[in-house]
Amino acid sequence: MWPQDCIIHKRDGGELSRKEIYRFITDYTSGNIPDYQAAAWLMAVYLQGMTARETTDLALAMAHSGRIADLSTVPGIKVDKHSTGGIADTTTLIVVPLVAAAGVPVAKMSGRGLGFTGGTLDKLEAIPGFSTQLTPNRFLQQIRQHGAAVMGQTTDLAPADKLLYALRDATGTVESLPLIAASIMSKKIAAGADAVVLDVKYGDGAFMKTPVQARQLAQQMVDIGTLAGLPTCAVLTSMEAPLGTAIGNSLEIDEAVETLAGKGNSRLKAVVEEIGSRMLYMAHCTDTVAAGREKLQAVWKSGAGLKKFKELIRAQGGETGWIGKHALTQAPFVYTAVSTEGGYITAIKAKTLGEIAMRMGAGRSKKEDAVQPMVGIRLFKELYDPVRPGEPLFTLYSMTEDNLPQLALQVAAAITVDAQLPNNPASVIGGSIEATI
Repeated sequence: MWPQDCIIHKRDGGELSRKEIYRFITDYTSGNIPDYQAAAWLMAVYLQGMTARETTDLALAMAHSGRIADLSTVPGIKVDKHSTGGIADTTTLIVVPLVAAAGVPVAKMSGRGLGFTGGTLDKLEAIPGFSTQLTPNRFLQQIRQHGAAVMGQTTDLAPADKLLYALRDATGTVESLPLIAASIMSKKIAAGADAVVLDVKYGDGAFMKTPVQARQLAQQMVDIGTLAGLPTCAVLTSMEAPLGTAIGNSLEIDEAVETLAGKGNSRLKAVVEEIGSRMLYMAHCTDTVAAGREKLQAVWKSGAGLKKFKELIRAQGGETGWIGKHALTQAPFVYTAVSTEGGYITAIKAKTLGEIAMRMGAGRSKKEDAVQPMVGIRLFKELYDPVRPGEPLFTLYSMTEDNLPQLALQVAAAITVDAQLPNNPASVIGGSIEATI
C-alpha cells in the first residue's frame, strides 16, 4: 500500500529506488501524501541514512518539483557559489564582482537571513534603491550585459524542498546529512548553473560544529553534484571566529567595498581567494586553481572588481554615489569600546556576536521579522591581531541608545585577549573536497 510501503522500506534499512523517491516527492508536493506520513518518511531517512545514489535522486526529485532555470542564452560556463552560512560572511558580495570582472558569468540566486546568519539579499537591500526582485528575463539580460546578477529565489524553485524543510524543522530531522545535502543541492541544480563551488563552514558560528562534520556534508554534496552531472567542488572554512570584521547588513556592504578597494582583513580575503580561484578554474577560465588565484589577484589589484560591483549595483537600481565618499552605514547611535588589556586576540565567539547583532535588529528570529539595515557590530581587530590597552576594539551601531553599554559588555566578554599567541594558530581554510565518484 502506497506510501506506507515506501516508508517501511526505508525504515527497515532498504535502499529506495529512483521511482520510489520521485513518486514520494511528487505526491507530497501535490498534496497526495499528508504531513504525518511525510514526517514518518523523514524520520526513517534520519535513522537509516541514504546512499549517494539515493541522496542524488532525492535532490533531483526536489529540483524537478518546480522550474529549472534555463541559462542557456548566457554565453560561457556559468558558475554559482553557495555558503552554508556564518557570521560576518561577506564573501558573495566580494567574489561575485571579482569573478565577473575576470570574464566568468555568475548567476546568483540568494536567500534572506534567519537567525544570526545574515542573508545576501538583506545586505544588498541595505543599499538605497537596490532591487533583488528580478524577473527571469531581466535576470538573464543583466548577466548577458553585465556579467552577473543576484536575485531572490523564486517560489517555483524546488518547492518540494521548502515543504520538506518546514516539516524537518518541526520533526527533529534537520540534522540529517543526506537531507541537508539534498536540500542545498536541489536548489543549486534548479538554479541552472554549469558548475558550483561550495563553501562549507564549521565551528562556533556555523551549523556544522566540527571539521569532520563539515567534511562529511561537503563530500555528500560534491557526490550529488557529480552524479547529477553538475561539476561541484567544496572548500571547508572555519567559523570559529567571525570571517570578516562587520556583522550587520550595511556594515557588511561597507566591508565589501573596503575589501574590493584593497583593504580588508586577512581571513576574509583568504576565503574570497580560495572560492574565487576555484570558480575561475571550474569555468575553464584557467588551467589550474593556482592560475585562478593569480588571475583573481590581478583583477582585484587593478580595481576592476570594485568597478564591477558599482556596475552591478547600478544595474539593479541601487545608488553608488556614496562609494569612495562616505560609509553606507549611518546609524543614529554609535558606541565604541576600547580594550582594557594588551596582548593578542586569541578567540572571538562568533555565535555570541551574531546573536547580539540579531537582537539589535540585524537579523531575524522569525522569517516574518523585518531587519534594521544600519545596525550591527564593527570589529577593529580580527583573530590573532595584536591589541594595546586603550585601543578601540569595536563599535556598536544602533537605532536606539538603550542598553548600548550593556551590549558592549556582552560583546567584550566574547573577545579573549591573551599575552601570547597560540603555538599553532588555526588557518581559516580547512581543506577542499573534490569529486570521488
